Amino acid sequence: MEFLILLVSLLFGTVLVVGLGERIRLPYPVLMLIFSALLGLLPFIPDVHIGPELILPLFLPPLLFAAAQRSSWSVFRLRWRSLVLLAVLLVVATTAAVAGLTWLLVPGIGLSAAIALGAIAAPPDPVAVEAIAGKVNMRRRLVTVLQTEGLFNDAMAIVIFQAAVAAAVSGGEVGWTLIPKFLLGAAGAVVLGLAMAWLIGTLNRFVPNLVARSAATLVAPYAVYLLAEEVHFSGVVAVVVTALELGRRARPQDSEERLTRTAFWDVVELLTTGVAFGLVGIEMRHVFQDEGPNLITFVPAVAAICAAVVLVRFLWMYGIYRFGGAEKRINTPGSPKEVLVLTWCGMRGLATLALALALPHQTDAGEPFPGRNFILATACAVLLVTLVLPGLTLPALMKALRMPRDDAAEERRERDLARRAERVALEAVRRSQAAAQLPPERRATLAKRMSSLHTILEHDFEEDGENADKMHSLRQILEVMDEVQREALDAARKEMLLARKQPGADPELVDRVLRRLDLRTVTLDRRGH
Repeated sequence: MEFLILLVSLLFGTVLVVGLGERIRLPYPVLMLIFSALLGLLPFIPDVHIGPELILPLFLPPLLFAAAQRSSWSVFRLRWRSLVLLAVLLVVATTAAVAGLTWLLVPGIGLSAAIALGAIAAPPDPVAVEAIAGKVNMRRRLVTVLQTEGLFNDAMAIVIFQAAVAAAVSGGEVGWTLIPKFLLGAAGAVVLGLAMAWLIGTLNRFVPNLVARSAATLVAPYAVYLLAEEVHFSGVVAVVVTALELGRRARPQDSEERLTRTAFWDVVELLTTGVAFGLVGIEMRHVFQDEGPNLITFVPAVAAICAAVVLVRFLWMYGIYRFGGAEKRINTPGSPKEVLVLTWCGMRGLATLALALALPHQTDAGEPFPGRNFILATACAVLLVTLVLPGLTLPALMKALRMPRDDAAEERRERDLARRAERVALEAVRRSQAAAQLPPERRATLAKRMSSLHTILEHDFEEDGENADKMHSLRQILEVMDEVQREALDAARKEMLLARKQPGADPELVDRVLRRLDLRTVTLDRRGH
């Protein structure tokens, strides 16, 4: 019961903190973490622990799925270089740097335990990046780079962590077998993700209820994550692939389902993010309380490791900018200012704390796990330095660097998509057999209506019901016109879904236009009934 009370409190706290964050223009996940850490100091708050083995399975699948829904396969085809450089190689480089520094500064910790700490501190958290970097006035290209990095870097870090912990517990060494293990786990996860997407798509054809079909998308990430982990594949990759493949399988006629699912996932993502960061804050309190006075002795080494985490990311980003080549900078830092912003957005979060708490207490020989207290304290310090500090200062940094979003270019791309949808809709009207049944003046009215479609799609659409009286007197003719409009809008949606799959397309911009098309179609359907 105590945990249930705490959970409900965190849910209410999330709603309040979101409102506060919007008023003071600070990211709500960071405020939630601070709020929950302070709340845990109150004497009447129940002392509740959540098992470390449950943190990742409970929170990572839905949050990864929500973030991946806003991407597409075409993004990964276009950004595969940045994916390899940031989600794989940067994780390995950070792990190596932190492990080497820890091994030098902390006597008796052992190389395997040092590598485990490196894996804990290495991956920027996709939840933190999406919730914080995506909410400031940042260029879409940089946000997309961070999102792409955050969706896959946990997979590499978890494989290294598991291998290092196994070696530390057994008294062995970390071998090169983790590379084929990572590749095999990723390949198997891709297969599982594709299979789960096919299963959900097949299930949806037999389930008429829109809410139930939306609920299936909540079950899917949990199911595929647990299945992947059970067979020793990457649960992270399996969830991401499931979301991307479901997006690829989207059908033009599923307008109302898309709107229902979008609203459903907005609520799930907000509440899950708030509870996750709330629990992170509470667990941080437990770690600091458990360690007590020993924390003072850790300060020099912990400070050095936190500095190394930030410095490695900065040097890596600068190296990509300096030596990546101008033709590659569409997917990587394009200026020193962008290097600084991408460095500052290397936020650690849920995965870092969950992996730290998952450390065993003893080795197979019955001895304490080497350096466990130091690793836990360092993980919390890395969270504070890379999440709380950047989360509170990122808006000011963006303002100081004078790096506003490229709104003109974004609006131009969105306008081009809207006009592309309009051209296809007009062509569908001209080809429609139903339109031939209409009087010439009605065909002209219909064509005029479609020719102004781009003005609706370039802005949020609201139905004004201006011609409600005429609709009653001309119901038969208007029903035919509505049918033709449905055909035209269906063709426009097909074109937008095609645009979403093309290399170089920004899925979020396409989704904006697609959402307005869906709204137009749903409003038309309701008016017809």
